[in-house]
Amino acid sequence: MSPHAIDDTHDPALESWVESANDPASDFPLQNLPYGRFRRTADEPWRIGVAIGDQVLDLQAAGLIEHPDMARLMSADLAERHALRRLIQRALRADQPRQAALRDALRPIAAVELGLPCEIGDVTDFYTSIHHATAVGRLFRPDAPLLPNYRWVPIGYHGRASTVRASGHALHRPRGQTKAAGEPAPRFGPSARLDYEVEVGAFVGRGNAMGEPVAIDGAEAHLFGITLFNDWSARDLQAWEYQPLGPFLSKNFASTVSPWIVTMEALAPFRAPLARGADDPPPLPYLDSDANRAAGAVDLTLEVWLRTAAMRDAGLPAQRLAASNFADAYWTLAQLVAHHTVNGCALRTGDLFGSGTQSGPRHEEAGSLLELTRGGAEPLRLAHGEQRTFVEDGDAVILRGHCARDGFRRIGFGDCVATVLPARTGA
Repeated sequence: MSPHAIDDTHDPALESWVESANDPASDFPLQNLPYGRFRRTADEPWRIGVAIGDQVLDLQAAGLIEHPDMARLMSADLAERHALRRLIQRALRADQPRQAALRDALRPIAAVELGLPCEIGDVTDFYTSIHHATAVGRLFRPDAPLLPNYRWVPIGYHGRASTVRASGHALHRPRGQTKAAGEPAPRFGPSARLDYEVEVGAFVGRGNAMGEPVAIDGAEAHLFGITLFNDWSARDLQAWEYQPLGPFLSKNFASTVSPWIVTMEALAPFRAPLARGADDPPPLPYLDSDANRAAGAVDLTLEVWLRTAAMRDAGLPAQRLAASNFADAYWTLAQLVAHHTVNGCALRTGDLFGSGTQSGPRHEEAGSLLELTRGGAEPLRLAHGEQRTFVEDGDAVILRGHCARDGFRRIGFGDCVATVLPARTGA
């Protein structure tokens, strides 16, 4: 069973003395309380904070924790985590008598620097959307778009932690080898087919010892929470280098995460059944359980927005390109943990799982430009007249996500944004 049940901390009637948290449109009401790291100036160490409305609460300054060590907080046992959630929520409730003392521990989110929510260890990127896998496969293998192992094994590859950055950063267009059809040799230069990937990131809380697999019924106890994740991809580099060992330079140049981790506790009201087709084979026993079938998925709406340089110059807002839902994923978070460890692999606190591009069953739910433009063959026309086949220099890509369900407060993730700069020159 899931270790995170719906309880009184999810009560939609709860309000905070931080007035902005009571706005129904806020990503960060009292029922959310996502963790992140912030600092007021570049020369001070990172501090642990919780987002509440348009503010961040400094947990150490508020006397709610004794240390600034996010790994220690993430690796705590479930009873400690649940107790801390209640303690923080009680401190921020409208009926809290110590409001005046706690106000000194608040900082406007807009006035601080938000960093990576934790120190990231290893990165594994999965391929959990069968709709994305089918759409991309159809571009390259029209007669057999889905590989025969897809419905049996959660596909993944190991990524690069050193180039994961928090929302708000800029990245240079990557360079590498590409080879066009009919050319006798590859060329070297900037990628011409830069793409975003709308993903969910999951952070490991408590690790496991090497050689000790994690059973699926206990898998979620090893996860701390989830975030938004943009795993930038250079599609032309990818096409040339992909065989035989999979992604390399096409994926390791940059990834963007939102600065807040929404905890597994906060997600309890938004769990959903695992959706599988009638003709799909049942998962192998180590990937299957009654609880996973009943509520292994997460009902999380994902959106991708684009704001080009011309839109910024004209004062135009970002335009939404597509929306999908994480509940459509073929593999659940618990299955990813169980599969990753079944061979004895050791996970550590701060390890990051990418879900792979999240696309829905309809074309307008595509989680990448590769799908939206059908490999670049059908340019996307923006409302103000520009067109896009892939991401261009100056473009800002923004991921947004939220969970909503009747009878509960909507919770969100904050923006996950990065802006593309021209490729660097030189060797």
